[in-house]
Amino acid sequence: MSSHHSPAARLTAGALLTSAAALASVGTLAPAPAAAATATGQQKKAHATAAVLDLDGGDGAPVIHGADRAYDTASIVKVDILAALLLKAQDEGRQLTSQERGRAEPMIRRSDNAAANALWREIGEAPGLAAANKRLGLTSTSGGPGAKWGLTRTTASDQIRLLRAVFGTGAKRSPGAGALGAKSRAYVRTLMSRVAPEQAWGVTAVSGPGARQALKNGWLQRDTTGLWDVNSVGQVTVKGHRYLVAVLSNGSASMSDGISLVERTAREAMT
Repeated sequence: MSSHHSPAARLTAGALLTSAAALASVGTLAPAPAAAATATGQQKKAHATAAVLDLDGGDGAPVIHGADRAYDTASIVKVDILAALLLKAQDEGRQLTSQERGRAEPMIRRSDNAAANALWREIGEAPGLAAANKRLGLTSTSGGPGAKWGLTRTTASDQIRLLRAVFGTGAKRSPGAGALGAKSRAYVRTLMSRVAPEQAWGVTAVSGPGARQALKNGWLQRDTTGLWDVNSVGQVTVKGHRYLVAVLSNGSASMSDGISLVERTAREAMT
């Protein structure tokens, strides 16, 4: 666990475990018995929202499935942190330093929390994220308080705006897409396409075997209820078309339930 977590929540995104099933069964991640009982009773309160944008067709507007409400980001905010870091480097007329790259890469590929802690401080925490997001075209994302980057709040439609700033081209680019230079965008795409295999769940459920994909997932268990926030964002290829997909959820009784909810919501959104 990272040291910055509040009594209200703890982030577990830095743990690189052998499988999604293992994540749900490891004792340190599972709710305490009392919390588990509460969570089971509240599973019906789980919510999910999906946003889908066809990069190769359509009018450039994402299709939203469910209420476009705000959710905690958990570790999907690490893509936003990296984008803010790259904007900072661009403004200073330089590439990322070896130290910055040494943090950015495990932050995205393995969801390393210590790396995220350091880069969150470097970008100026929530105010720095807000300044970057204004340039990236985001309108509905607010950084977590203090060091608590995982409690950043966002919407599925805003995550599509962020993804468009990284993956969009031509007419499908968002107003903020030009903020990141070509090299910066390629760097983010490369890291998102190389996440640890154990974390390649979520929006990838809509792709066929061997399809090109790039993603970042996030998961967070609430101490007060034992319930889970589970999110997945990225680019997937389905029947030759590239799609940006963002699925945000909360209220699941376990991480495995959250993953199932996210993947089911993603599939339904693509039908």
